[in-house]
Amino acid sequence: MISWIGRRVVQALFVVIAMSAIVFVGVNVIGDPVQVLVPPDATQAERLALIHQFGLDQPIGRQYLAFAAAALHGDFGRSFVFGQPAMHVILERMPATLELAVSATLLAVVIGIPLGLYAGLRPRSTMARTIMGGSILGFSLPTFWVGLLLIMVFSVQLGWLPASGRGQTSLLFGVQWSFLTWDGLHHLLLPSVNLALFQISLMIRLVRAGVRETMPQEFIKFARAKGLTETRVIGVHVLKNIMIPVVTVIGLEFGSVIAFSVVTESIFGWPGMGKLIIDSINQLDRPLIVAYLIIVVAFFVTINLIVDLLYTALDPRVRLEGRGN
Repeated sequence: MISWIGRRVVQALFVVIAMSAIVFVGVNVIGDPVQVLVPPDATQAERLALIHQFGLDQPIGRQYLAFAAAALHGDFGRSFVFGQPAMHVILERMPATLELAVSATLLAVVIGIPLGLYAGLRPRSTMARTIMGGSILGFSLPTFWVGLLLIMVFSVQLGWLPASGRGQTSLLFGVQWSFLTWDGLHHLLLPSVNLALFQISLMIRLVRAGVRETMPQEFIKFARAKGLTETRVIGVHVLKNIMIPVVTVIGLEFGSVIAFSVVTESIFGWPGMGKLIIDSINQLDRPLIVAYLIIVVAFFVTINLIVDLLYTALDPRVRLEGRGN
């Protein structure tokens, strides 16, 4: 088990290193940040001084080696626009994005799994058909349109919830969080629902398919033959059997929510990493873009590693295969 975890960690490190090189080279061959940073009336000497200051006059290979050496010490360069370390700027925005991602994922789990379970156990009922029809809408409706509709209904017409911003925050472990205050929860609700809509639909359809596939299996019939209650059969045998694909989707979707919350954060004015990366792209702030993309890659790799570890707890066959290797 220890050796298996070690191999996974080594593989994860190789993926992060490879992706850092691809991201750095890809970002640095697009556009010219000097055109954005230098005023139109700047002299050629001022332009050359700025290029030298940011190290843009060095070959791309040397730039990456310098970046990698500094990144090993946690230094991803200084933002061209903010004039601060890129990692510091991102870490200031990261709690807002994580808060939004966790809220959306919790909504998907709390709403999607029970609805999918009901639709799988009673597929011919009117309620189940309504649930599946709603899941199709969740897949089909564009995120930006749903966000604007939520603002129009709940903020403009009804006035129940705020349309933008993060609201009042409270300090916990040295970080400001919105969910700790009533005003912050009001601001968090609409963007969380908007971000969770696709995940809820995906969870419903995944759980329903898993239940429909599992219910006719022989071990379910055997569990019933032993006299187990229907609640225990469903709560233990059915749910545990379908949790592996569910855990996979939850993990990947959580990473996707972090990486692609750009639209929701822009619509609701949520001050997270997604809105930051949009502003950075518009201003060609290369250090921020590279640091953001590498952090996203690290998130995905870490989540995949956690999902692999959860597999070993949910399925004994995975543990046996790990020992065999």
